[in-house]
Amino acid sequence: MTRFSLCGNAPRHRLARLLLVVSLVALMPACSIYMSIGKSVGGYVHPVSGHDFVHIENDEWSRDNALMYFYRPHSEWASQEIESPSVYIDDTHYFNFRNDSFTWLEVSPGQRHIQMRRPLLGLEGLNSFSLSMIADAKLETEPGRIYYLRYSEVEPPESNHPELPEDHPLRSGDLQLVTREYAMQSDEIVSTRFLNSDLLAPNHAAASIVEKNEDDDYERHLELLEEEREQEIERLRAEGQYNEPSWFWPFGGGPTVPLETDRKLKELEREYAAIERERERKAEAEAGDGWWIF
Repeated sequence: MTRFSLCGNAPRHRLARLLLVVSLVALMPACSIYMSIGKSVGGYVHPVSGHDFVHIENDEWSRDNALMYFYRPHSEWASQEIESPSVYIDDTHYFNFRNDSFTWLEVSPGQRHIQMRRPLLGLEGLNSFSLSMIADAKLETEPGRIYYLRYSEVEPPESNHPELPEDHPLRSGDLQLVTREYAMQSDEIVSTRFLNSDLLAPNHAAASIVEKNEDDDYERHLELLEEEREQEIERLRAEGQYNEPSWFWPFGGGPTVPLETDRKLKELEREYAAIERERERKAEAEAGDGWWIF
């Protein structure tokens, strides 16, 4: 059975869930809405037309960071898609994954949260609710490493990545981490084509997202430390190491010992300030490379 009748073949429960999402959006204006309207066109409507697979040049990414290749081997099932699934890194949408394609992202080392959602008419979910979550995994990336992520809803890889524990989400399911040797097989990544961005299917892949990762990491760590600080104050209050402010002077009081979380917060601020200074240095160096007639 072909799959390209959007409404006729779409399960009724998915349409009902879509209507539920639309209703929730109307009732909750301040929320996180996941959607890829205008980007989710599938391979049946718009086959990938980029160049054949090739690794990017070594000077196109820094060995201080990590590199992720995403590829989706050809299948008859995927070639009949009207809509293709979305790929998110750290809760930011970067591309929709059409049949027989590959792309890449340069990422900051550390824990990267990878998610894939399948849309329905471009809508994918609201806050923690998803119409269809294909993959939801966290991958610890290391400086200078290259990672190959394979997506296939038809046939899993013949072998698992040896470095992943047995219960890791990227060891099973439709999106899996594979070795370079497996990816480079003749019927795998080398036969795919570049997922180019165009008016019909724009994307934000094939780029460095390091600065976005660094900013996201900083905000996430800051939020966690602020929560930890509140817990530390409550613990000190219970242990009698906290002076409550006087009723006539509300600005007094506080812990009687230095807070460990304050030390961590200062260290986090120093680390992020160093990142910002390095960005400014690079920007100035790049600006100085230009040629001026005056």
